[in-house]
Amino acid sequence: MSPVVRVVGLGPSDAQLLTQRTLELLRDAPVVRLRTRVHPAASPFIDVLSYDEWYESAESFDVLYQAICDDLVALAQGSPTSEVVYAVPGSPVVAERTVELLRLRHDVTTVCEPAVSVIDLACAALGRDPMSSGLRVIDALGSIEPLRGPGPLLVLQAYSREVLASLADRMAPDTVVTILHHLGLPDQHITDLRADQLVQYEDVDHLTSMWIEGLRTPGEAMDDLVSFMRRLRRDCPWDQEQTHDSLARHLLEEAYETLDALAAIEGEPSEATTAHLEEELGDLLFQIVFHAELGDEEGLFNLATIADGVRTKLTGRHPHVFGDVTVRDANEVAARWEVLKRDEKGRDSFTDGIAWQLPALVLYTKLLRKAALVDLAPSDGRESVVRAVDALSSLSLENRPTGDAASSSNVSSLWGDALCALVASAQWAGVDLEGILRERALRLRDDIREGERSLEE
Repeated sequence: MSPVVRVVGLGPSDAQLLTQRTLELLRDAPVVRLRTRVHPAASPFIDVLSYDEWYESAESFDVLYQAICDDLVALAQGSPTSEVVYAVPGSPVVAERTVELLRLRHDVTTVCEPAVSVIDLACAALGRDPMSSGLRVIDALGSIEPLRGPGPLLVLQAYSREVLASLADRMAPDTVVTILHHLGLPDQHITDLRADQLVQYEDVDHLTSMWIEGLRTPGEAMDDLVSFMRRLRRDCPWDQEQTHDSLARHLLEEAYETLDALAAIEGEPSEATTAHLEEELGDLLFQIVFHAELGDEEGLFNLATIADGVRTKLTGRHPHVFGDVTVRDANEVAARWEVLKRDEKGRDSFTDGIAWQLPALVLYTKLLRKAALVDLAPSDGRESVVRAVDALSSLSLENRPTGDAASSSNVSSLWGDALCALVASAQWAGVDLEGILRERALRLRDDIREGERSLEE
């Protein structure tokens, strides 16, 4: 039989919360260790050795916890009863890394005795049922990523102002945070602060935790939107009739309306234009959610697989971020992107996969970027300008305009030379001709409307 490390909990606060079983084990066991004496419930056990001094010399918590586990195993192996009692703050099964490491070992049996945890005290103090409220418990040191909903969250190991500052950076500044300090002790206090006020909390110590009730994050919002979509598919006759084909025109319309809204916030965005853009982005997002729900119903894909798929794809196309590739600038990133995409898709040409029904101006500009990958792009922007001027000066025009009925694309190649040279020079200079032409079209629209008003007067 392997030696035993029997882990007992000192409770989350004072000795009054220790179980009778824990008191007996601490009193009668021949070999006992405390992880730390810096805990109110540890004060009665002044003769028990602790690992506090090890904290001062360890290179990191990982190294420290592994060393503690090694020592406990050695103590158990040399104990008269082949057992060591190991006392930790709170409960052995809540936020205790050394216990996790002990359970992974095959040279020792780890037995955890029941104990009151900080979860019990927090829920009692706030009058909350952890099951009905859907409580999640997280480690303040477990990540640097933004905190994710849904709430409520109980954040443990928030023991310093540095940790509080790190947590504040992971939330929206106006997020309300409930500080739970010294729960179960005479000086217990509970106070609400905004996330941007956390660093001002001076009483923080190893008996400080946080409760975050509301944490509206994109994940929770998307889950709610998917649920909303499913309700529409179940109860709305119009939504029930839709297919991928019938929704196609709505997707296109919402994309164009979003582009219009984006154009409206250029320069100095106002509250109205910003709200309009947010609305149009929402409409566009809903179209994607609608198609994802149809795919889910058909057993083809869903929003989760779409999100996972695009993240995986973009991870592979950013080896300079997620790998060991070094790039000089954004241009090299763009060039490598095309090569990676071609290899990933198993394509024979950089032109494979292009949507050929794009507007012609956008299509030609896109192809110019592809041409640069095989050294076919203009070597000099001035060369394109010269070619455009030469082609324009060589055009011959009739003395009178041609009517709409006679409009044709079957014309002299000089027209194509002039237009392509102009597009090439704009692409070289980083100029969005499509955007410029759209802007000038809107100006012309305004001039036409002004002219109409003048005629009416």
